[in-house]
Amino acid sequence: MHISLTSELESRVKAKVESGLYNNASEVVREALRFMETHEDWVRELKLAQLREQLKVGADQLNQGEGIKVESRDALDSLFKDITG
Repeated sequence: MHISLTSELESRVKAKVESGLYNNASEVVREALRFMETHEDWVRELKLAQLREQLKVGADQLNQGEGIKVESRDALDSLFKDITG
């Protein structure tokens, strides 16, 4: 596989190898890809946690009688339109 890097990224990879932390550019790229996957997993979990919290708040509001009744598809579409602007 062949990849192209900007000169800035190439310099960063070379600096990592020269630091002695990595033996070659492939190790740097593999580590970067592993980090990216970990970061994506963390972001996904964070978004799920936020969604769960929002759902809990909504369920609590409904349980306290603070919800609104939507009786038709048009009313639901109107509500979503109001929410999203």
